[in-house]
Amino acid sequence: MSKVIDKKDVLHIADLARLQFSEEEAERFTNELNNILDYIHKLDELDTSSVEPTSHALDISNVFREDEQKEQLNNEQALKNAPDKEQGHFKVPRVIEN
Repeated sequence: MSKVIDKKDVLHIADLARLQFSEEEAERFTNELNNILDYIHKLDELDTSSVEPTSHALDISNVFREDEQKEQLNNEQALKNAPDKEQGHFKVPRVIEN
């Protein structure tokens, strides 16, 4: 196992994340992060020359429905459930003061 990350790096990252680790936890996270990086470096051993670059592991296509124009509401229907209306418009409380 190569030591890419040392305890100083872990404590620096913890400080940036506003986390506090005991010495034992910092040592454990140092080992765990190095193990993860070692595993990732194993991928460098694979021959990927015949693999086409992709942005996603699976073929994904969006499924869109056709836009259909629905019956439009007239003014009376639109204001039917309005709690307050005035002169054919929704009436809302004033939010900007003079």
